[in-house]
Amino acid sequence: MMTHTQMATEGRIPFAVGDETFETYYKLFGDIASCPASDGPLVVLHGGPGITHDYLIPLSDLACRSTPRAVIFYDQLGNGRSTRLPGKDPTFWTIDLFIAELENLLAFFRITDCFNVLGHSWGGTLVSEFVVRRQPHGLRRLVLSSALASAKLRNEAIGRLRPGLPDDVQASLKKHEAAGSIKSEEYKAAMMVFYAKHACRLQPFPPEFLYSINHAEKDPTVLDAMRNGSAGLGARWDVTDRIHLMRHIPTLLINGEYDYMTDSVCAPFYLGIDRVKWVKFAQSSHSPHWEERERYMGVVGGFLDG
Repeated sequence: MMTHTQMATEGRIPFAVGDETFETYYKLFGDIASCPASDGPLVVLHGGPGITHDYLIPLSDLACRSTPRAVIFYDQLGNGRSTRLPGKDPTFWTIDLFIAELENLLAFFRITDCFNVLGHSWGGTLVSEFVVRRQPHGLRRLVLSSALASAKLRNEAIGRLRPGLPDDVQASLKKHEAAGSIKSEEYKAAMMVFYAKHACRLQPFPPEFLYSINHAEKDPTVLDAMRNGSAGLGARWDVTDRIHLMRHIPTLLINGEYDYMTDSVCAPFYLGIDRVKWVKFAQSSHSPHWEERERYMGVVGGFLDG
């Protein structure tokens, strides 16, 4: 299999917002021109918000299959190698902003008329909003990987999982959440115990996984604004009553046996979309693209190949 460095093309895309222009960093694996005209490349939307694309890099394997497919990663605005805007007013950060950035990327690569999307975690939230708000005619297939239909369902699922953690870890989480000190080192250490069970069960964590989650800790601008601001990702966001606007898109739904995006969190997509396939990875949590990498690529690649 080719290495990432042999295949990757990197660049930055100008992204105008009002009277300001920023840059969106992208990394492309494979050749868009070689994709069948009726099929299109795969655009990957990372989670967070506020992290980077790096933890999803195993998806570049799809560019190396016997039926290769171009794969486009990018760091959403405010994150990683894209323009960073620490201290930007929280009202700047909206779901519409990130939809506009996605549309700008599609236009840059001239794939608006034919493309596929994989959204992981918050990336699934973003692409869900993109579909229901824009009804993109060029979207061929959609992969919702460990995605949530509502913040309430996700929070309830996490609440049911937390009693499975060691008592001292539970106590630390509760203490800091009550005190509002979730940026403390003790809280972060407790969350790493949760992550090791429900976010990525590979130990040690892959370096790319650590890089991405550490990014949000170093610069929480986007995460804080999207979680607590108008988007309401922390507690209020919900797409369940709008899933009917996605029902026409052929969709692959993925989660893991130990995923904090449990069946109850994903089920509304399965119930509301007409042409949907649900695959659950028995040895995985939130990162089956690492935990069961070969099978994951076979499932996703097979779905995209139709």
